[in-house]
Amino acid sequence: MSYQFRDQSWPMLKEHLEKDSLLILPIGTTEEHGLHLPVDTDARIAEAYGHSLAQALAPEIPVLLLDTIRYGYSMQIMRQWPGTIVVRSRVFMDMVFDVCRSVLDMGFTKLALLDCHGHHSGPLNTISRELCDACDKAIAIISPAALSRDEYVAIRKSKQGGSIHAGEWETSLILHISPEVVDMSKATDMDIMRYHSEFVAGDGFSGRQRVVWSTWYLQSSTTGAYGDPTVATAETGKLILDAATANGTRFLREFWQKKDMVTLAGL
Repeated sequence: MSYQFRDQSWPMLKEHLEKDSLLILPIGTTEEHGLHLPVDTDARIAEAYGHSLAQALAPEIPVLLLDTIRYGYSMQIMRQWPGTIVVRSRVFMDMVFDVCRSVLDMGFTKLALLDCHGHHSGPLNTISRELCDACDKAIAIISPAALSRDEYVAIRKSKQGGSIHAGEWETSLILHISPEVVDMSKATDMDIMRYHSEFVAGDGFSGRQRVVWSTWYLQSSTTGAYGDPTVATAETGKLILDAATANGTRFLREFWQKKDMVTLAGL
């Protein structure tokens, strides 16, 4: 039986409603990712992560995977390279809000968003609050970067410099997910992050970010990347996806099982 939302008929969805199935909505975007990665890198990671979570959870709990949202918001500065498609932030927020509200109004109560693009964290947090007000239901937002952080830090080879945007983390994941679309002959470390601070996460995963300040304004990028993708491997990508999946399924299992304690208490 398929776990994909799009494969269901309405009677099948009615059965999922009766089982209070968990919905997963992967959210990526389409934007340039340096000289060596495809422009759908974020969306490709979001989709792969969604399938990995659904496959892991399906034997244990009822789950449905919604289609990946492949377009979103990126800052103007990223348009200097071809491939960045920008949906205005408020348009993006309205679209995601409407998709989420549609399934929540259908009667689903457990919805998790997969945040797989750095520029979406603020908008998605706002959407989650607005959905609470509109539907009196709370959704979850999880990130594969956050849920693989500790495991990745332990094995990463690029010990300095930002690691997310077309760096070792993303390049390793795509080498694992879709190696045929990666051109490692064009990977370069010329845009490794040279700024380091205890407050700003210019060093990628090697510390906790204490303030918000865009990496794109810390130093200029010549290739559209930040980090050192030359040390990326498919093996690292597999370890990242496995860690994000293991930690994600642990949380989503808890999220699905958790019931409204106010309702249970009869208050």
